[in-house]
Amino acid sequence: MNRTIATHQDLDWLLDGLVDSVPGTRNAVLLSDDGLVVSHSRSVERADAERLAAVATGQQSLARGVGQLFDGGPVHQVIVELAECWLFVIAAARGTHLAVIASQEVDAEVMSVAMHTLVQQVGQKLSTPARGDAAPASFDAFAARRSNGNGQG
Repeated sequence: MNRTIATHQDLDWLLDGLVDSVPGTRNAVLLSDDGLVVSHSRSVERADAERLAAVATGQQSLARGVGQLFDGGPVHQVIVELAECWLFVIAAARGTHLAVIASQEVDAEVMSVAMHTLVQQVGQKLSTPARGDAAPASFDAFAARRSNGNGQG
């Protein structure tokens, strides 16, 4: 399987470890708030990781809406039980969520604990800046261009 540069390969092994350590776990994807894949386990192809990220961010958004509508507070986790599998989604860090697909044989409590433990262990390494935060606040592209003397790049 080929990984793209957009994937944070230094995080892939953490997701692989989660998949390998909890029986019944199929796939794990770390995603940004806007549904982009940050990293994914080797058990899932990039295209499927992207689809899972889109679904997971939608689930998080729906849960946030319920929390806002009924004064439920922030979302801790979303769990969807299907006939043949489970979808687990938790907040991982600022701007980032962890989504896991597991078989029906998985112990849901064990999975939830394992996901939260992973997030607590790696903390800030999992965070992603908002798109508007990509450049440092002090960077001014126009000022940098003017500083070379002739106003041309």
